[in-house]
Amino acid sequence: MQGVCPAGWHVPSDAEWIIIETYLGGSSVTGGKMKEIGTTHWNSPNTGATNESGFLALPGGYRCYYYGSFYNLGTNGYWWSATEYSGSKAWLRKLTYNNDDAYREWNGNYKSYGFSVRCIKD
Repeated sequence: MQGVCPAGWHVPSDAEWIIIETYLGGSSVTGGKMKEIGTTHWNSPNTGATNESGFLALPGGYRCYYYGSFYNLGTNGYWWSATEYSGSKAWLRKLTYNNDDAYREWNGNYKSYGFSVRCIKD
């Protein structure tokens, strides 16, 4: 994943996502600590949202490569990692409106889908 972040920044690897999750107290609470507080963008109940990490995660859903349509707006946010799972898939993190987990996923996450990207400083 090159060229999506400005110079001096990069898309975090799966290992870097794990470091963030560990720092925030584990994947079972990381989602809440990353999500924007309230229901302006997230559907209710936006469980556990504190944004104490400063990440300000928003529920951008994803763009389907086949139809070009957006899905899960308001309910889920998906962020790529720079780590491949296979030639056509990569690891990502998913946050949802109804719990405070950060899910580590690869199944069905084809690189051709449109997920969010969060750059981190080198």
